[in-house]
Amino acid sequence: MPITPAASGFASETIDVKPAHRFDEARLAAYLAEAIAGFEGPLTVKQFEGGQSNPTYFLTTPARNYVLRRKPPGKLVKSAHAVDREFRVIRALNATDFPVPKAYVLCNDDAVIGTPFFVMSHVPGHARADVSMPDLTPLQRTALVHSYIDTLAQLHSFDHAALGLSDFGPPGNYFARQVSRWGRQFNETETEKLPEMHELIAWLEHSIPEQARTTIVHGDYSFNNVLSHPTQPRVAAVLDWELSTIGDPLADFTYFTQPWFAPAGERSFTGRDLRALGIPQYGELRDRYCATSGIAGIAHENFYRAFHAFRSGAILQGIIRRAIDGTAAGAMALAFTPADVRNGALRGLDYARRA
Repeated sequence: MPITPAASGFASETIDVKPAHRFDEARLAAYLAEAIAGFEGPLTVKQFEGGQSNPTYFLTTPARNYVLRRKPPGKLVKSAHAVDREFRVIRALNATDFPVPKAYVLCNDDAVIGTPFFVMSHVPGHARADVSMPDLTPLQRTALVHSYIDTLAQLHSFDHAALGLSDFGPPGNYFARQVSRWGRQFNETETEKLPEMHELIAWLEHSIPEQARTTIVHGDYSFNNVLSHPTQPRVAAVLDWELSTIGDPLADFTYFTQPWFAPAGERSFTGRDLRALGIPQYGELRDRYCATSGIAGIAHENFYRAFHAFRSGAILQGIIRRAIDGTAAGAMALAFTPADVRNGALRGLDYARRA
């Protein structure tokens, strides 16, 4: 059954380019005409409203559409906004049948548009802000959620060394590296003292479980970073690889399933009738992922969920900092406050107590 288009919480609408993110479009067009075979203007540039980190643009030409991802302007936290890493992993996956856009060109020359960027193909589809997917039927929701899980398991099945990604990240200590990285970035962007976050960081540092598997990790695999096909209940493309690395795949699985545990809202299933919606229960998804991945089960879930609460808080704090500095990519940035970070830390500490 085809999907009926609807104004239903999609996170992929375009807007006019924001003043803080404008650049010389003629210079970009001249560069792309040299760098991409078959590129020919005139070029029209719009900006995707969704997303809070790397500004993302919709490029249209008479023959083909493209997407551009760039580092934001202004002072940046070291190691953040790694568009070069995004480009590298997408290009590596282009050698497989994994659903990603085609990576065309990476440009590290600030003279073109002011910051490094890359260009990839445009894949039609829906990035979903509302996890209840109100435009779909129950059967379509079931099929699409299963496709999300199966696509994630496929990503974790690849031999990253065979794809040329053996040095894309250290092979072990994934969570130790992540806690260190995001703890440092939180400290660099903290705008109001939040003792709850510091308490959570300290607990995580002393509670890291042993890493059982090592795979490509997307790092931000969620409903709003995976495009669903415009007319079929399946994944069309996985986007936003900024946080990708080599690490523990259970980080991806437990992050994707956060809506089954999160406080009520458009990004949560809490309080919703899953059976009526056709949304699989969490236990079914866990068993499906484990069976496909050949693992017996998932231990230390409370640690993983505490970690995600911490990391989400650290990311949110960075968004708040960029909003204050005037360089945030999304309009929603202005709605966040340190109180939101504190509430996330409190949820993380609750998982820590259960662990």
